Amino acid sequence: MILSKRLWVILFLTIGLMTGLVTQARDLPTVQEGDIIFHTSRSVQSLAIQQATGSRYSHMGIILLRDGKPYVFEAAATVKYTPLASWIDRGEKKQFVVKRLKNAERIMTPSAQLKIRQQAKNFADKPYDIRFSWSDERLYCSELVWKMYDRALGIKIGELQKVREFNLNAPAVKQKLGERYGTLIPWDASVISPKAMFESPLLVTVIAN
Repeated sequence: MILSKRLWVILFLTIGLMTGLVTQARDLPTVQEGDIIFHTSRSVQSLAIQQATGSRYSHMGIILLRDGKPYVFEAAATVKYTPLASWIDRGEKKQFVVKRLKNAERIMTPSAQLKIRQQAKNFADKPYDIRFSWSDERLYCSELVWKMYDRALGIKIGELQKVREFNLNAPAVKQKLGERYGTLIPWDASVISPKAMFESPLLVTVIAN
């Protein structure tokens, strides 16, 4: 049977699309439920977070599985599940780091994983917190992951800090502080930063690209 030119084009595009999907799936990193993933965000506040904390990484989330597929549970515009591939694509140069609890094979039992998934249900769809307050009504990225581990497993990953402890004199930081607080900066409010969690001795790096 001789295929028309149009059918050949459709067949070619279909094969290309299928090949691309297979490649994408094959290239995804091997992660486990409960892993914590970091990257440099391309959001408008990324530079301010980097300057305030002295960290390369400005955004993070926790890996959760849905129907066997990896998602990043994150606080962005809202608290939501983002496919891992899409989350990686959003990061600067698609670079990321995955960290895991030490002794995860002992700690992350099916029961522990279930507790984390249940905790995720309590936070899903919450709005993002641009003021970085310590409230469950709104959440920012590191706060979400910190509270999930604390509430589900009683594990505190990273030390809380006060706002005044960060580098608040950097240009991008001063701009964001002015936009969000005016002159009423909450100097003594508690904050957990991506850097504090990234450097926690409770975690080990399992992937860094």
